[in-house]
Amino acid sequence: MNPRTDLPVAVIGAGPVGLAATAHLISRDIPVRLYEAGDSVAANIRDWDHVRLFSPWGFNTDPAATALLHRYGWQAPPDKVLPTGQDLIDAYLKPLSQVSEMQRVIETSARVRHVTRDGMDKLVTKGREQRPFALIIENDKGRARIDLAQAVIDVSGTWQNPSPLGPGGVPAAGEEAARARIAYGIPDVLHAERSIYAGKRVLVIGGGHSAANALLDLARLAEIDARTQITWAVRSTNLTRVFGGGDADKLEARGQLGADLKHLVESGRLAVVPGFSALVIDDRPDDIHIEGCANGQTRHLGPFDRVIVATGLRPDLAMTRELRLDLDPWLECPRALGPLIDPNLHSCGSVRPHGHKVLAHHESGYFTAGIKSYGRAPTFLMATGYEQVRSIAAHLAGDHAAAAKVELVLPETGVCSVSYLEELAAKEGCCGGPAKVDASACCAADETANAKGGEGCGCGPAPAPKVTAKTVSCAA
Repeated sequence: MNPRTDLPVAVIGAGPVGLAATAHLISRDIPVRLYEAGDSVAANIRDWDHVRLFSPWGFNTDPAATALLHRYGWQAPPDKVLPTGQDLIDAYLKPLSQVSEMQRVIETSARVRHVTRDGMDKLVTKGREQRPFALIIENDKGRARIDLAQAVIDVSGTWQNPSPLGPGGVPAAGEEAARARIAYGIPDVLHAERSIYAGKRVLVIGGGHSAANALLDLARLAEIDARTQITWAVRSTNLTRVFGGGDADKLEARGQLGADLKHLVESGRLAVVPGFSALVIDDRPDDIHIEGCANGQTRHLGPFDRVIVATGLRPDLAMTRELRLDLDPWLECPRALGPLIDPNLHSCGSVRPHGHKVLAHHESGYFTAGIKSYGRAPTFLMATGYEQVRSIAAHLAGDHAAAAKVELVLPETGVCSVSYLEELAAKEGCCGGPAKVDASACCAADETANAKGGEGCGCGPAPAPKVTAKTVSCAA
């Protein structure tokens, strides 16, 4: 650990988890500096402030943060109420940022461009851990400076780095040129952007919660303006995971989201194209067309007026290029975390407890936390991030017992079939969370195997998924 304890811990990103990390460090009297690239805290949430979370307030607040707020007479929202993004800002994050202890350490319009060791690139080993971190900070006028830090907690998130439309992890041909007609994430089609989508032909591409939210909002818009036409294209051919666990989901609203989407599909109110991979975007003067493959055959989709791309998010790794990071080669998360959250192996939506040891890298004193710690994996919940930064703060304070005692119980999705991977050995069950008392729980099979000395998919070497390779060749 860096001996320069007179320097602050740098927290990158003033979202919910970044603010929680700062609160934990303050509670332990560790000097801290919180950098936010936006002009206010929770800047990324403002992009989706119209969306209602499927996790209630009880999962969305952090104990250290609420303890700080309570000193100033803050009243907690009811645990079981589902907040919107705007509610999260107004009732929790903004008040938290305004308490005096937080105000003193938060800097907005401060983008961290690079993190490195002071005076060292990643090639140098000798004396590395004795050097502080150097952060290149750029303000909104483009002026830069260097700040030093004893440690770094990177919770910069993934929101600003949406995955492109192309199936190979790169933009489809013509995607960049067609950006004027493409939206990424969850646009506010019912309010702020209603005029852009009402009465239009809209294609939604993606198979996660963001796509589900966009589709359901578009369906509500179509009830108001019947001219609105909706097409949903998804890469998977099995929609079980997309539709979710329904009543079996431990988060009622998450289960309802999938159930509503399933009902929408079954109602015939939108066209569904499963197994579709977009290869070429043809942006014409009056509309946009998509060429791609569906089940091995060339497929043309269009014409459309707008395309919503909800194909996931990915971390920005450029900022930490000169640090010695230990990343999972495909998820781009901390390597030790990869086997616990790999969507190729797990579908329950739960994850085994993990703290500073799992989130650390070869670069001593640097930690990835929050949704960025999941890399490209989905199903992150704020509660995960809060427990991550609690453990990291305890570690930095030298409280080894608290740092090691990581407790995390996440609500399972209720989707424990992995038929989308050709029935990944059901006997292994799902992984995540502490031992289950309820024998009908999603992970019961996994826990039973562990109790008998076997290895479940989260406690040891995971079995390889039984996926049949299939080469698709079709003209673009």
